[in-house]
Amino acid sequence: MARRGQRQPGAATRTGSRSRRRVRDADAQGLIPVLAKAVREVEAAVERGTAQPSVRTKFQVVALLVREERTRVNADPGATDAYRAEQLRRLDGVATILAKTAARDTSLLALLAEDAVMSEAAVALKREMMLAAGLEPPAEKPAPAEPTEAPAAPARRVVPQSVVSRQLANPFLAPDFSAAAPREPRARRLAGWELIGPLLRSFEHAAASASKTLPAPTSLLAPGGRELMPHQARLVAAAAAGHRTFLLADEPGLGKTAQALLAAQAANAYPLLVVVPNVVKTNWAREAGLWTPHKKATVIHGDGDTIDGFADIVVVNYEVLDRHVGWLGDLGFRGMVVDEAHFIKNKKSQRSRNVLQLSERIRTRAGRPLLMALTGTPLINDIEDFTAIWQFLGWIDEKSPGAELMEALEETGLTPADPGFAAAARARVIDLGIVRRRKVDVAADIPARRVADLPVELDGAVGRSIRDAERELADRLVARYDSAIATRSSGSEVDGIDHDLVRRVAGWERADTAKSAENVFSLVRRIGKAKAGLAADYAAQLAHNVGKVVFFARHIEVMDVAEQTFAERGIRYCSIRGDQSSTARQKNIDAFVNDAGVAIAVCSLLTAGVGLNLQVASNVVLAELSWTNAEQTQAIDRVHRIGQEEPVTAWRIIAAQTIDTRIADLIDAKAGLAAMALDGSDEEVGASADVQLEALVELLTNALAARA
Repeated sequence: MARRGQRQPGAATRTGSRSRRRVRDADAQGLIPVLAKAVREVEAAVERGTAQPSVRTKFQVVALLVREERTRVNADPGATDAYRAEQLRRLDGVATILAKTAARDTSLLALLAEDAVMSEAAVALKREMMLAAGLEPPAEKPAPAEPTEAPAAPARRVVPQSVVSRQLANPFLAPDFSAAAPREPRARRLAGWELIGPLLRSFEHAAASASKTLPAPTSLLAPGGRELMPHQARLVAAAAAGHRTFLLADEPGLGKTAQALLAAQAANAYPLLVVVPNVVKTNWAREAGLWTPHKKATVIHGDGDTIDGFADIVVVNYEVLDRHVGWLGDLGFRGMVVDEAHFIKNKKSQRSRNVLQLSERIRTRAGRPLLMALTGTPLINDIEDFTAIWQFLGWIDEKSPGAELMEALEETGLTPADPGFAAAARARVIDLGIVRRRKVDVAADIPARRVADLPVELDGAVGRSIRDAERELADRLVARYDSAIATRSSGSEVDGIDHDLVRRVAGWERADTAKSAENVFSLVRRIGKAKAGLAADYAAQLAHNVGKVVFFARHIEVMDVAEQTFAERGIRYCSIRGDQSSTARQKNIDAFVNDAGVAIAVCSLLTAGVGLNLQVASNVVLAELSWTNAEQTQAIDRVHRIGQEEPVTAWRIIAAQTIDTRIADLIDAKAGLAAMALDGSDEEVGASADVQLEALVELLTNALAARA
């Protein structure tokens, strides 16, 4: 008989069994088992190729509940670390199955977007699954007494102080809303016909070219003196002649930004509002400075605390547009440009509603404003997505054509029942301002190869830390310079900055990089990592617009970020790295060249920059800068080579307001020296070490000049 306090034989085993049984019982309760069962059902259905609407609904609801449950678990103050880790592990298992399922059917990825709309069936299924898990679903909102046409105002709206100053500074700056209201469409013969559907279908079946005839330009020089390509000048001439709406669908690399800015200048469409993706908003301000230097451009970051309220051109990204819609609608814009306009294709999304709200306000107040939608996506793809763009331009409203299009359709003398209606209707829509040119169409206009710089802004904590690190590096250089001045024994003095000493100090710094925690190499590597997501985002946009893209990076971390971004967006890619076997490498090259579904080749700049033939693409993204122009040229030449039938554009991603911009300028300067050397110049052409040295020299020189 066992003593008191001593367990009988087998007690531990029985206790352990009861403990494991309680754990299993707990695991079988709650929301996660419901989600696990549902995701397996979705997975099985997709594997069978039967992703019916009900399956898609279940996929969306599971994804939404996983997201909500993850947030709840992380925020639960009473949860132990062990419990939290276990729940998150189980949720990750469900999420993994969702990801694999979406990879099998990439159309499901659209249901994961933040602005994806939940159908009534999805709302009902979510409620059922929560009840099955023993959870209390949120109370259903009562249906409104009558349908509302506009969404409720966002919880937070801002008005930057500089905008208030503009409104108060000068009464002559007040917006003029005296223009006549737009005329109402006068439907006679077509009254009662449903026209939006036939208009859309006309672009699916008619065979005529989808591009408006533009007038011949009188000059290829922009007002600022820069030279335009002929196809650009034709669109600017159309704006100067009085045309005011454009769906500019030129392929990337044909200068849509310059065309929009110069069209605004030709139409005197100021102030001008430009709505863009985050990755290109800094570039828009830069291009405005180049093409319309006499017009001030300002960029809205966050709440807009740093903007110039008196600027002629206001650039804002989609992500922050909602908090600025109020004052933007009242500023008195006479023109509006929407870049990557396919971003607004979902009319129920918040960003689409914001854009359409602003467009309507501008059209009703400015009479005939300049409205331009820019997108490289061919019009023939997903034609129904373009209803939002047509509505932005004022060509249609929710249910019928606008006044100008309706009158043009009336003039055809046809109805949708007549055989010739599709071709006639398509021609009338195109004449409203659809302009589509491909690289091959205007190959004589553009260089066979060009490098286009795309500056990006590094926001947030990462951007601040990089700028702090650059200041620390500059401070260290200044300290070395001051120490050298104080200790030199020659006794010679130099007025101002001793540039010979500056070069010596820069040389010492470059030689001592192994001893420094933060040096020019580590700084450039950090910048590359910081802009990796932005570079990948732009490559994804290019792939969506024009097809195959070659993405080059120096560092593995940047390649990893890019590949993760493409996978999350359902974009098929191949990877060409230095650690691959020759067999694996060739397999990936063949996939990119031969498989139409592989859109992007992610390449190591050092490994894949030579010896490859990738001319199946004509667009290259250089996510990180090279240290030499030769290295950059070698990478571009993987695409620009014999067999290439289109002009090649290399998009060089540059972090604005960092040492990245100085390195880019130095590389270009070295390229100029190389060209002169090939033409018989006596100039010496340096190597990568020269660029590193010159970058340090410029950093130190600027720091010394700033304190003078």
